[in-house]
Amino acid sequence: MDQTAPTCDDIEAIAHQTVAAFPERFRAPAADVVIRVVDFADDAILDDLDIDPFELTGLYEGIPLTEKSTMDQPMGPDVVWLYRRALLDEWAGRGNVTMVELVAHVTVHEFAHHFGWSDEDIARIDEWWT
Repeated sequence: MDQTAPTCDDIEAIAHQTVAAFPERFRAPAADVVIRVVDFADDAILDDLDIDPFELTGLYEGIPLTEKSTMDQPMGPDVVWLYRRALLDEWAGRGNVTMVELVAHVTVHEFAHHFGWSDEDIARIDEWWT
């Protein structure tokens, strides 16, 4: 059995597969979002959120579709960040999900922010943490 931890490229491929499986009405608006996978969030983000690097598995960076305006000056594409080491740590700690399931879940969560959902909105329907 292969015990090799997935690479950033492996995790990115899982995330892209997840987005490709979105219902049709979500696929087109998701297509403009860039997916980036790195080992950890940078220090500025961690400091801003006041969290440990292993606590942040993903982050949406951009303006949610519900808040975008034609008057906005684009500063670059919206980005869904996935953090490999935090994902690996959570996966190992949970022991009850596959890496594919975890990456897919975090990807969906971060894209939900792109579609305008708050953490509270997501928590109302997300049974993942129960």
